[in-house]
Formats: sequence, C-alpha cells, structure tokens
Amino acid sequence: MSRKARAPAAAVAKTAARVGSVEEIEQGPSGKSIAAIFDFDGTLIAGYSALDVAQARLMKGDIKARELIGMATLAARGVLGLAGFKELIAFTAASWRGRKESDLMQEGERLFKARIADRVFPEMKRRLEAHRAKGHTLIIASSATPFQVEPAAKFLGVENVLCTRFEVVDGRMTGKPKDAPLWGEGKANAIKAFAKKHRIELKRSYAYADGNEEVPLMLSVGNPRPTNPQEKLEQAARTHNWPVQKFSSRGRIGMDQLARNLAAIATIGPIATFATAAGILNNDVRSALNILVPQWGDVLHAFAGVKLQVTGEENLWSHRPAVFVFNHRTNFDAFIVGKLLRVDYTGVAKKELEMHPVMGPVGRLMKVAFIDRSDTKKALESMKSVVDLAGQGISIVIAPEGTRAQGRELLPFKKGAFRMAMTAGIPIVPIVIRNADDIGARDAIFMRPGTVEVTVLPPISVADWTLEDLDERIDAVRDLFVATLGDWPDGGLKLLGVKKRRKR
Repeated sequence: MSRKARAPAAAVAKTAARVGSVEEIEQGPSGKSIAAIFDFDGTLIAGYSALDVAQARLMKGDIKARELIGMATLAARGVLGLAGFKELIAFTAASWRGRKESDLMQEGERLFKARIADRVFPEMKRRLEAHRAKGHTLIIASSATPFQVEPAAKFLGVENVLCTRFEVVDGRMTGKPKDAPLWGEGKANAIKAFAKKHRIELKRSYAYADGNEEVPLMLSVGNPRPTNPQEKLEQAARTHNWPVQKFSSRGRIGMDQLARNLAAIATIGPIATFATAAGILNNDVRSALNILVPQWGDVLHAFAGVKLQVTGEENLWSHRPAVFVFNHRTNFDAFIVGKLLRVDYTGVAKKELEMHPVMGPVGRLMKVAFIDRSDTKKALESMKSVVDLAGQGISIVIAPEGTRAQGRELLPFKKGAFRMAMTAGIPIVPIVIRNADDIGARDAIFMRPGTVEVTVLPPISVADWTLEDLDERIDAVRDLFVATLGDWPDGGLKLLGVKKRRKR
C-alpha cells in the first residue's frame, strides 16, 4: 500500500480519542438512554466521607463511649472477616435511631461545604459535564448514606442518587436500614433495576468506581472506567482490558502546597515596602497600588501554581474606566480578577472582609467600598464613593450575584453594579470565570495548582439604559454569562451576534 493510500487512516488515528478521556465522551453517542454512573467516595472525591462524618461527630462529642466500643469491635471483626458492610450499615442505622432525618441532612450539607467539596476531583467534574452535554442520564451510585451523597449530588447537579437508605417514620430514623445496602452485587442490582425502569441501555453506558467490590458494576456496563482503583479492581481491569484512570489532584493540602501559599502571602511585605517607596517618590498612593497589586497578584498565582487561560483579553483594556462584573464561586475569584485588571481599579466587597488581615488594609488603600448588606442606605452611600472614583479614571469591580454561588448555579444579579455604571456613564464589561473551583472549593483557604479559564466579553454601553428597562437589561447581561458557560467560550458572543474568536 502506498503512503498516499495510508494517509487517511493515519489521520483518523491521530484524531481518535483516548479511551477513558473526556474527548472520547464528546465524540461518542448522545441520548438519555446512555447512563453515566459515578461512585462517590474515592471516585468523585478524594478520600472517604465516612471518616469526615466520624471526625465531626467526635469533635462535637456526639459519639458516646458505648458507640465507640461498638465501632472498635465491628472494625476488629471486619479485619478478621467476621463482619461485612451489611453489619456496618445495621450498626450505623441503630446509632441514629430517634434522630430527625432533617437534622442529619443539614449536618451532611454543612460537612460537605466545609470539608468535602474541596476534594471533588476536577477531572471527574469534567467527565461529568461532558456526559451532561451529551444528554446522558447522570447517576451517583454509592454505598454511603444520603446525608453524605445528596449534598454532593446537589452541588454537582446530578438528579439521580442511588445510595444506602434508612427507614424513616414521621421524620425520625427508626434504627433500621430500608433496603439492601448498595455494596458489590447490591449496587449492580440496583443499577440494573434503575436501568430497566428508565429504559437505560447498560451496554452503551459508563461506570466510574474505585473499590474492590465494584467488579459486578463494571461487568454490567459496556464502558467500565475503573477510577483510582483498589488492588483487586485494578487486577480485574487488567484481566478484562478495562481502561484505568488515576487522579492525584485532590486530597488533603500537602506541606509543599501549604508552604507555597504561605510564602506567597508573606511576599506582600517586601512588595508593599517597594511600592510604598514608589508612592512616596511620586507623592501618589495610586502609583504605589499600581505596583503592589499586580506584582503581588503575579507572585501569589505563580507560587500557588495557578495559571489563567484568557479569551478576549483585549476587552480588559479597550474601554477604561468600566464596571467589570464577574460570576462569583470561590474565595479566589477576586484574586483572579485582580490579576487580570492589574491597575487603576477599585471595588465593592462585603463588610466582613474589612477585618481580613490582608484584604482589609489593601482594600482600604484601594478605597474599596465595604458594604453592610443588612443596611441598604449605608450600602448605597458606600457605593457612591466608589462611583466618584470613576471620574478619576478608576474602574469598578463587583460580583453582581452579591455572594458566592453554590454548586453549578448562577444566582440572580443585583442592581448595584449596573446602577453604578449608569451613574458614572461607563460601560459594563462581563468577566466569565469557568472553573475557579478547580483551584479550590467555595470556602477553601489555600489555592491548589491548576488552570482557570476566563472569557472577557466586549464592553456593553449603558448610554441608552433607563430605570424603567433596567431589570430587562440586567437579565440580558446575566444571559450572556449563562450562554458563555453553556457554550464555552463563544456562547455569549453568539448571543451578541459577534464573530467567534479563539483562545490566545
């Protein structure tokens, strides 16, 4: 066969997606008859949420001596092969007898936000979103309790949850399991029953799981994807030629990453000293800030291993001053936006940040408006001082949602940012942040390494806006965020009727 004849086959080979990759999902078939089944502990999240539950209960003094002895005895019997998962579930059910189901769910939600959300693997989130985009039926199937799994499902936008449930009468736990635990064959059988009820074609479906007990689940689907597999599951994967995927991007913050974050924070001292000297020489506080803010932002991101991939960067500079609005999900969004804008900007932040050891002093120097959201009159007065700075060429940064969103949701936009743009007579510039939680969950304290994707849309003039049509105008801006996040990175441009552009 000639080289010319072989060329098309070679080209196809180059574009074929690796089995188990996001691209494989994107190039595969669509439709809700295909399921994507995700285990929870060790698969969607690093580590095991049961340990977090136990630790939280211990810290609250919620576990009594009798229960501790029972847990130790059960663990010992498990090691000797005298007890299994069924006994563990029965013990758990008995320990919760009489508790309100609603109280347990609230505790589970608090625990997820505080300790578990930051351990969701970004790689698994991308696979989940790829399946969502193909219209597949998303399922979390776990042996864990609903109090562990349902907060995660809500956060990830997964409607179908199969887990180990308990009897509840009049809102209280009876102390008995409801059905067979979702463990081993039990989970596989539950998936088969769900598939029959919802007309799922398991031979075209995907399953992601890590435990040795998950072999029956893997054998029940056409696309098994062992994820961070334990020893016996990995052996089965080799036997059956299943593609294995392993991720290490999540887990507890290591000493190396902790040291990097602390070192980055510490650099604000010497950088501030240099910036202050420049400000004194120029007799201008703003010139000092224009050195301090971008330099420290660069150092902070570099030390933490965070990179920004920006589409539409030219829109950051084409019209200044402007009101820059961004979607808000994590503690790090302000740092991301600050690194993008670099100079000559101020912002609006919640009153609580005024007492932050770093954000407070820097914010006061930048003349940030720290607003009390419980006092509308004072909040408006504070924002007026920021609007006055626009006349001096200073841009304004604000998150129109007013607070950090949970999960995948985009909250309604408040009017403050848009009224400021109208009063100052300056345009609105949307900054759409796609995946900031890759570097840290909503309440995370330290950044993790990663690449955050950002799209900056063209400036939007407010010259013809009126108070009568303000609500409609705000909804239209929010629609740009929704469109961009849904069709990255050009969805917003399509809505605006602007020609597509590519990442730089």
